[in-house]
Amino acid sequence: MIRFLVISLLACSILVSCSLKTTEGLRQVHFNKSDVENPYFSNSEIDYVYKAKIAVYGKNFGGILIIKKTGPESHRVVFTTEFGSKLFDFQFEGNTFTKNFVVEDLDKKFIINILKDDFMLLVNESATVLAVYQSNNERVYKTQSDERFNFYFLEDTSEKLEKIVNTSKTKEKVEIDFTSSEENIAETIAIKHNNIKLEIDLKKFKE
Repeated sequence: MIRFLVISLLACSILVSCSLKTTEGLRQVHFNKSDVENPYFSNSEIDYVYKAKIAVYGKNFGGILIIKKTGPESHRVVFTTEFGSKLFDFQFEGNTFTKNFVVEDLDKKFIINILKDDFMLLVNESATVLAVYQSNNERVYKTQSDERFNFYFLEDTSEKLEKIVNTSKTKEKVEIDFTSSEENIAETIAIKHNNIKLEIDLKKFKE
């Protein structure tokens, strides 16, 4: 009997420790939607311009971030100072990433890889749905990203994208939060890492 209780307690502790915070309190529901969409950078006729702050391992960079859809599956992401000096220039074409330019202070392989993953997640317009979860006011779509998962949080009534959370099987890694008032345009974007000292804050540029 004691042995059975010990085994049961161990099993419970393992399940608790392995549970994913992202879906706590949510109920899994049936779905017929094959893809979930991020509309915020989908219009090739718009230059998406943001005031940007990037904090990475104690170094702070401020300036202007421009995101431009350049083709059906391609985006260009350029970060400059407010005086126009380029800090980085990236190109995304499907799953292909090209580093056109990076200033020396940011030109470290691990930083480039983080920025690549962050912006690829940010501009990716569509992902295949694996599962759907429901809360009182949100619907959450689970998708696959290599060995990780992405969870897209949509407001239930308007279906407005509010958040994307990138996770391993057991831990949240990256969170992207959106606020928007205009249709399909994000007013603010905050990218935060749970285990890396890197944060990106974007605020829509108003002329």
